[in-house]
Amino acid sequence: MAKELGLFEGDDVGLSGYLASELFRAARLVVDTGIHSKRWTRDQAIAYLKAREVRSGMAEPEVERYVVMPGQACSYMIGEIKILELRERARKALGAKFNLKDFHDAILNDGAVPLQVLDGLVDEYIASRR
Repeated sequence: MAKELGLFEGDDVGLSGYLASELFRAARLVVDTGIHSKRWTRDQAIAYLKAREVRSGMAEPEVERYVVMPGQACSYMIGEIKILELRERARKALGAKFNLKDFHDAILNDGAVPLQVLDGLVDEYIASRR
């Protein structure tokens, strides 16, 4: 959200850190898929991360994490995309009545829930604000 809020305007170091984190998340998606779909070896996955200058010393632990937790990076990204989709749906439905803090409360108050349940929670949030 920091980038979305414009907090990196004039902060090249902060923006660089943000972009490095985005690159790291993208590389983890590739590694997760490479290991479990393409049948990459541990060494291939580590080499992929190191070639992308992923945080020093993080390649091995990250690869080991994805070896034992198939789909973790992919499911994280699916959840992020869904939350952004739901936020936009709420923003369009509510217009000026949309409040980002209230939206966050609506999606976080019930803790970890399946995405279908989250969809319903956002429907309830929209209905309660109309």
